[in-house]
Amino acid sequence: MLRITVNASAPDPRSIGRAAAVLRAGGIAAIPTDTLYGLAADPFNPAAVSRLFTIKDRETDKAIPLVAAGIEQVRARFGPLPPLAERLAARLWPGPLTLVLHAPPAIANEVTGGTGTVGVRVPAHDVTRALCEAAGAPLTATSANISGRPATADPAVVAAELGARIDLLVDAGTTAGGPPSTIVDVTGNEVRLIRAGAIAWHAVLAATTAE
Repeated sequence: MLRITVNASAPDPRSIGRAAAVLRAGGIAAIPTDTLYGLAADPFNPAAVSRLFTIKDRETDKAIPLVAAGIEQVRARFGPLPPLAERLAARLWPGPLTLVLHAPPAIANEVTGGTGTVGVRVPAHDVTRALCEAAGAPLTATSANISGRPATADPAVVAAELGARIDLLVDAGTTAGGPPSTIVDVTGNEVRLIRAGAIAWHAVLAATTAE
């Protein structure tokens, strides 16, 4: 496993470029987010996604969330977003809010867990966003652990548990931890809570109506 150490608030572009090259080539990387460490792969590469499920010992009917560099990257890959999604993204991204959208046709089917939808967010972490930008696409961000084991904010734990299975660890130090992202479905006419998390439900509802 290659380990690249980066500054969490000012990541070196050359280091980010090296990491992005691994991901574009179909590799699997553990990366920091604004909550915990996640496992990144190209969600439009079926072989990489299949390997990701094998690494995690994850059941293939469980969907994989994505992270993106910004709302522009989400639009570029998903197409025009529903007005409700645009409103929430404008008010709560970057941050721990995952929006469930209709999946683009090019995405690997396993990413959706067979649902035809996928969750995506823009995290409040400079390294994560820089990696997505350099990779040229949103990346998977399922927790960096074997399924059934605790997720972690500590890169040392990631290295110990997954070092023999993954290609790369992007080490930005210990992440903020805390609750996972709040997941909401915006594929219908009204926002629907899928998982409570770091952003309170009342704050999500307020963001749907705020001017």
